[in-house]
Amino acid sequence: MTTSIRIGSGLGFYGDNWEPVVASIERGDVHYIASDHLAELTLAILQKDRQRDPSLGYARDVIPMLMRLWPLMQARGVKFVCNAGGLNPMGAAQAVRTALAGKGWHPRIAVVSGDDVLHLLQDAQARFDHMMQGAEVSSVRERLVFGNAYLGAQPIVDALAQGADIVITGRVADAALFLGPLVHGLGWKLGDARTPEDFNRLAQGLTVGHLLECSGQGSGGNFGDQGHWQSIPDLGHIGYPIAEVFADGTAIITKAPDTGGLVNFDTVRQQLLYEVHNPHAYFSPDVVLDMGQIQLHDEGQHRVRLTGAQGTPPTEQLKVVAGFKDGFKAEITWGFSWPDAWDKVQAAERIIREQLRERKIPFDELFVEYPGLNSAHGALAPLPAAAELNQRNEIWVRMVLRTPSKAAADGFGRLFPWMALSGPAYTCGFQGLNNTSELLGIWPTLIAREHVHARVDMLEVQP
Repeated sequence: MTTSIRIGSGLGFYGDNWEPVVASIERGDVHYIASDHLAELTLAILQKDRQRDPSLGYARDVIPMLMRLWPLMQARGVKFVCNAGGLNPMGAAQAVRTALAGKGWHPRIAVVSGDDVLHLLQDAQARFDHMMQGAEVSSVRERLVFGNAYLGAQPIVDALAQGADIVITGRVADAALFLGPLVHGLGWKLGDARTPEDFNRLAQGLTVGHLLECSGQGSGGNFGDQGHWQSIPDLGHIGYPIAEVFADGTAIITKAPDTGGLVNFDTVRQQLLYEVHNPHAYFSPDVVLDMGQIQLHDEGQHRVRLTGAQGTPPTEQLKVVAGFKDGFKAEITWGFSWPDAWDKVQAAERIIREQLRERKIPFDELFVEYPGLNSAHGALAPLPAAAELNQRNEIWVRMVLRTPSKAAADGFGRLFPWMALSGPAYTCGFQGLNNTSELLGIWPTLIAREHVHARVDMLEVQP
């Protein structure tokens, strides 16, 4: 049995940079790359793709990424796991196979599906309450366009056991992309886990996945420590994090040599707490993680030892992310210059609100913010006094109209241009006069595990 597995981070979102993965493969001695292409709202983006072309619905960056990585992986026996399948994992796998075959490359590709539970959410007799608001799904059921359960690591383990070189999934829990290879490579118990030791090992593996799922954020990228972020070296050539994981679950978080970024106690602990609601109950489909006893020991030289994660059995429910049609939006950004820039912006905003009212344009919300003043922090960033703002060289305003009417969204931009000559003086310019887009609302809910059936299909290797 293998005594340790080295697994490297792939992408952290659809559109991320895969060049740092090259260094992990060439110089990081990795056995696996696990790549997370699905941020929380990415399925909504993929749904819009699928509406335009039913053959799409997957993260298309997986194709050029694997065209770059596969020859390097093939030479070193590195396997690749990703969730780039999105809403169409089979379509993604077939597109990857075709692209690689065009170069004479024929990896064994596995497809993990079964996460699509839209038909269950559309059952008029079923109840799937919103996890935060408590509302019944009946209020949006007729507008639902996708619904996907977060699968766990087991189908990835099964795919690797069948000899897959590349595993392409739909919606799985982010950290499961990493836990699957660890369970497979180290022989851990998963579905048959029973003892505290079994669940603690899985908890360690889940923690590794959590630390690696956000690409460079686990190795100094996006590091926000005031006064210290400047010391992160060479972010332009950052190395993505790598974990060496041992049979007992102990892990070393590191990165490939001669890459930028930083792996130390502070960068690792920042990622450890990223997107964690309750550190004593971090739910996943495979194990419930308690971070309370985790120990991070900084060994220097970009090496942090991880121990102490504790686990308990998973719940009988899986999380579901569903999307529903939620109207349209249009947004405009424009600005005014000194003198009295703030007063001019306020006057222009009043004029727009008057036009909306007088023309009886239907809308649910008119969102207003001021880039450079409160866009990043909203209500947590109180604005300076008007007298001070009026001394600024320029003030910009962003207005977003949310409306159930596409025609109202299409017409929003026509409320503005005339102010260039007939409104408050010295307009700096308009951006986004014609940019209507459809909105998809997100409906998080829970589903009984017994109703979700993961499936693994191996594509035939082309001759």
